[in-house]
Amino acid sequence: MTLLGDGSAGTMTPQRDRSGSVGRRIAVAAVVVAAGGLVYFAVSFWQVRSTGDADQARPVDAIVVLGAAQYDGRPSPQLAARLDHVVTVWEQDLAPLVVVTGGNRAGDRFTEAAASAEYLVERGIPADAIVREDAGTTTHESLDAARSLLDDDVETVLIVTDPYHALRSRLTANEVGFDAFVSSTPTSVVTGSAELRRQIGEAAGVAVGRIIGFGRLSALTD
Repeated sequence: MTLLGDGSAGTMTPQRDRSGSVGRRIAVAAVVVAAGGLVYFAVSFWQVRSTGDADQARPVDAIVVLGAAQYDGRPSPQLAARLDHVVTVWEQDLAPLVVVTGGNRAGDRFTEAAASAEYLVERGIPADAIVREDAGTTTHESLDAARSLLDDDVETVLIVTDPYHALRSRLTANEVGFDAFVSSTPTSVVTGSAELRRQIGEAAGVAVGRIIGFGRLSALTD
């Protein structure tokens, strides 16, 4: 009985050892993947912040300002801050064109592009220098539509938006065919904890978009 007991126990031990070894390898792999994911997210978050703080203003073929809410033809404070920065950049004679973007929501009488164009004309930018992209409802849609509206010789663009939104906007513009740079508004109304929350969301979006593409990300999330 003792020998049989010892023999039975002996035949079970290798199986348990193999099972334990596989479990340990799976656990180690899971930890490595999780750590890698955290590092990847942390790098993306740092890039979101650093890109928002940088000003890449330079001579380009066109300035593209991304839309935000408008109220019956009047830009919201967030959109007005972007447009005020466009005026500043325009006065530096960096581009011959300004592209205003953004459609409207159900029931709106005006598009974001129309409200933006009127605001800029009132501040001295010639109406014939403004191109309206008035159908997009997401960053990707607006930039993709802007690429279609502009001549092929418009290659370099300067994206104007809020700091937290700068990196994803630039990467999206690159994806649709522009050679893009960013110049964020220094007077964004999105500050403090609200900005931090949006930076975290943008970091997640950038991290995923770099893997699956920003067009597909937009289709899945917007």
